[in-house]
Amino acid sequence: MSNRALGVVLAACWMICASIGALADESVRIALDWTPNTNHTGIVVAQQLGYFAEEGLSVEIVQPGPTLSIQLAASGQCEFAVSMQEYVTMARAQDIPIVSLAAVFPHNTSGFAAPAELGVLSPAHFENLRYGGWGSDLEAVMIRTVMDLHGGDFDTVEMFNLGMLDFVTAAKRNFADFFWIFYGWQGIHAQLQGLDFIYIPLVELADVLDYYTPVIVASEAMISEDPDLISRFMRALARGYIYAAQHPEAAANMLLSFAPELDAELVRASQIWLSGQSETNLALWGYQETETWERFATWAFENALIEKAIDPLAAFTNRFLPTEE
Repeated sequence: MSNRALGVVLAACWMICASIGALADESVRIALDWTPNTNHTGIVVAQQLGYFAEEGLSVEIVQPGPTLSIQLAASGQCEFAVSMQEYVTMARAQDIPIVSLAAVFPHNTSGFAAPAELGVLSPAHFENLRYGGWGSDLEAVMIRTVMDLHGGDFDTVEMFNLGMLDFVTAAKRNFADFFWIFYGWQGIHAQLQGLDFIYIPLVELADVLDYYTPVIVASEAMISEDPDLISRFMRALARGYIYAAQHPEAAANMLLSFAPELDAELVRASQIWLSGQSETNLALWGYQETETWERFATWAFENALIEKAIDPLAAFTNRFLPTEE
């Protein structure tokens, strides 16, 4: 065979191998816990900057439907999902074998908000007010907990289920007096809408409420059957969230290209705010403290949010997090 012919054959082989390599990328799905927002930007960044592809992964971002994200991961319909520590705790109490792999942010970014005119500066001021929320048991227990700690009488609070009604609309129409919001999205939105409100972060009210939300989860079966895939996915994902924290404007633009229906001003302002709440060291991103899981699990059981105690050490793992720059 001539050198030229050999070169043609080798080139063809290279192209075939490259094609097979591309086709061999493992398909992975991650289910969002809600409609796309800045809690999810790191996922979109890792996808658009090719971090997943560098790990040999083809990642599909599944948007929420009637099935909760945690159920999709537990059933194997999605390999990964975005969820929250409270949902993981409740799921494990129901023998659903789901595990948290990483905390997206090191601290809870939610809190209580009320129109400024009400002068709500402490949970003690919740007395005789109307709370508007989603109607979950967790909300009532949270409010009782912080009122007990700060000298308020929970029994004077009226609880209203407002469903999916947004904070700004509910506050402006006087449907309730105080609300539980994620500041990085609902709080920023309220600011942009000119709502004058007071915000009290949960982290300032009770240690137990400084839990992880959101978290990235997978099933115990997934962890057992394909730990290498999880490590690769988490390495790429961590890079995505670190990039989003370090380059909020560029990251916001990526989220907007993924979900162009979002309010661009809100996305950009939210991403800038969240960058100040995010871990920027790859070696530290996603780390979960044992104490955070233990105290929340104990609190949830003592307050009947779960029917049986769980092993908090089985509910999370730091095993798959990047360990160095």
